[in-house]
Amino acid sequence: MDRYEKYRQHFLKNIRKRLEEWENVDEIAHQDVYRLLHSIAGTAAMIGMNDIGNYARKLMEQWGENEEKKWKASDVKERLAPLFQLCYEQQIGEVAQNEQGTKQGDEPTVLLIDDDPSFLMYVKEHLEQNGWYVVAIADPVKAVASFYDVRPDCVVIDIHMQTKTGFEVLAFLKEKLKQQFVPMVMVSIDDRKETRMKSYEMGADDFIPKPFDIDELIVRIHRQLERKQLIDELLLLDELTHVYNRKYLKQAYEQLKSDWHRTHEPFCLAVLDIDHFKRVNDQYGHLIGDVVLKQFAQFLKTNVRTHDIVIRFGGEEFIVLLPATEASEAFLVFERLREQFERMTFQSGETTFSCTFSTGLVEVNDPSKPIGHWIELADSALYKAKNTGRNCVVLAKQQEASYRRTVKVAIVDDDAIVRAIVTDVVQKMFAKEKVALDLRAFKDGEQFMTSEWHHGKESCLVILDGVMPKMDGLEVLQQLRSQKDSSRYKVIMLTARKSEHDIARALELGADDYMTKPFKLLELEARIRHMLKRMN
Repeated sequence: MDRYEKYRQHFLKNIRKRLEEWENVDEIAHQDVYRLLHSIAGTAAMIGMNDIGNYARKLMEQWGENEEKKWKASDVKERLAPLFQLCYEQQIGEVAQNEQGTKQGDEPTVLLIDDDPSFLMYVKEHLEQNGWYVVAIADPVKAVASFYDVRPDCVVIDIHMQTKTGFEVLAFLKEKLKQQFVPMVMVSIDDRKETRMKSYEMGADDFIPKPFDIDELIVRIHRQLERKQLIDELLLLDELTHVYNRKYLKQAYEQLKSDWHRTHEPFCLAVLDIDHFKRVNDQYGHLIGDVVLKQFAQFLKTNVRTHDIVIRFGGEEFIVLLPATEASEAFLVFERLREQFERMTFQSGETTFSCTFSTGLVEVNDPSKPIGHWIELADSALYKAKNTGRNCVVLAKQQEASYRRTVKVAIVDDDAIVRAIVTDVVQKMFAKEKVALDLRAFKDGEQFMTSEWHHGKESCLVILDGVMPKMDGLEVLQQLRSQKDSSRYKVIMLTARKSEHDIARALELGADDYMTKPFKLLELEARIRHMLKRMN
């Protein structure tokens, strides 16, 4: 053991203790902050932690010694965050810094469905080293339900599972995807000709017998992802609704910009969103939800004006471009559409129901600004419409866009240094996301589970440490998944690198993702971005 190791552990323990004291106060005296920095600077160099000591000295020079002011606790933690990150890196060694292939949050998504957690862990680790984002689900029933959240670019399904066969999963997904292309790869220990033929007859794009070489699996998945990307690039029509997809948006905007330079007539952009669409999916099923989307798209195509352009932007959200149209005229168009659509009815078995939609509208009077600027303004108006009762049209003001929505994030970890740095990562990340953040940090699982803060109807992302006193992460996960509203919670488990049993148990209990400590902070940010997409 390093001769300084026990002193380093004591050093880090003292920093954790001070952080825990500061978690329960609103203000911190400048002298208290300065004394902590002085202590760190004096000790760190003596025990071989030079980077930490140098950074503490730099902060001391910047802040000065004799100020009598008090700091907001949140400001202190933000300014000390880089110092805490150095402590974390020292604590975990160089592993996290030497890992390759940091993700950004927009990688192709591969969905793995197999009830063998060992297989899931092995394949997930190797596929992620290839730069993909991998969602591993051990329960095929949950996998089918999660498909709409995950939105994978490729699905790998094991044929033989206990609760549901891979053929049943394939049949459901192919029915859902008959107008879309998401490649399906079947894997099985059963390599008989009839099994392979049945896989292809049911619509599988590839069949790989177990056991297989992982490099061959990677090559074959890579080929499927290339095919999907090529098809996506060739298609400008949304496969489900048959209106334009979002790839056409830039082209349409460029055309309207050209028209504006010629005529100087303003045009309008509207963002439309079906109200309570998740409730439709939950109550009547995703297949009925798809019917609603298709009929809504056709309703828009039929009832907008001839030269207006309808685009499916994603999920239940659509964009309509209205050439040579002022805001007052566009407002009347969408008021008419709103009144017509709420009178339409949909059928689910013996039940008849109706839907409404909300609209955010902006007049584009300066096309030199990128289309993202105008979408952001229309989006803000849309969310104002959502927050003021829905089923209405709101005209955007020519000002900075507001936050679209609020997301709850819980950080549950007994290490004060980890809580501090993960809090900083999440706060800085959300500052770029145009999403309001409601964040709470908890020092153990019991404190989190007894809190009323995460109860309600809002979605909640839980970054959950596996090993904690009083109630560990697996107990917390099990309790969350036993609740009636368990789908509200998305859980990223933080596990020890050698705890294969805990990872397997987390997958069985329904963790949405896991990361092994030590981890890179940019990697955590990428995982959170992917999870936010699933929470939309």
